Parts: sequence; C-alpha cells; structure tokens
Amino acid sequence: MARTAAPAALKLLTGQREGRDSGGRPVAPVPAFRRIAPTAPTWLSREAAAEWRRVAPGLQRLDLLKEEDRAMLAAYCETWAVFVTATRATTKEGLVLTQVTTRPDGSVSERTVPNPTVAIARNAGRELRGFAAQFGLTPASEEALARGADHGDEDDNPFA
Repeated sequence: MARTAAPAALKLLTGQREGRDSGGRPVAPVPAFRRIAPTAPTWLSREAAAEWRRVAPGLQRLDLLKEEDRAMLAAYCETWAVFVTATRATTKEGLVLTQVTTRPDGSVSERTVPNPTVAIARNAGRELRGFAAQFGLTPASEEALARGADHGDEDDNPFA
C-alpha cells in the first residue's frame, strides 16, 4: 500500500517543537478552514452512522475535522460498514462454501469454493487502513498523536 502524506495538523501534533514535524522539518501552515465537524449524511447505512457517531466527536476534539471532510469521513464510515457486514457473513457462513452443480445428464457435483465475503472483508480492511490513517485513527497514528499532545506541563519543564 502506498504511503500517504500525513495532514499538517498531525505533523504538528507529533512534531519536535512548534511549527516542526517529527523530523524537525518546518511544516507549512494549513489553510484557515473553519474547524467545525461536518454533519453526517442522512443516507449513511445504520452501521456507518454508528461509526460516524463514534469517531467524529474525538476527531473534533483534536481539531482534525472540517466541514469539507464530510465525503472522506462518510467513505471511511461506509467502508467500515462493508467490513462489518462481510465479516459477519463470513462468521455465519464460514470461510468456504459448497457449490452444487447439476450437469445436463442430471448428475450432481459438489465442490468447495472460497467464500467471497472473505475477499470483500479483506479489501474493505485495506481501504479502512488508508482512510483511518488520514484521520489519525490507526494505532500508529494514535501513538504519534499522544507523543505530540499538549498535556499542559511543558511550561514546567526546564529542558523544553
């Protein structure tokens, strides 16, 4: 999977010091978007809407959301819904299915085939990682956010 550049806000949160990224390189200022969380689209599936309600408040607290992120967040949430649906189907049906074929002569044959929901879940999982990294929702990006978080005690640090 190709790496995508982290948003400037994430670079600054994980940076070594004010205005610098984790490698000490200057981070270009971000456009002055209004940092207001977008409203969830009414057409989201039930599972996607639940995911939106779960992640949007945290992203808003970190000032990582803007109204213009609506489509990308909706795509992330719907991809999550596909992943959940495919995973549930795989759990119910199994990893393989039995395919029954009736030949023209009336004989029946059976063969085992991979359950297509496995591939659907795998593909959705790959897409999810990409979307999640954009919003700082992966364990690695969460760790990076924690390293760069302002816990309010830097003024007390004589070595900062």
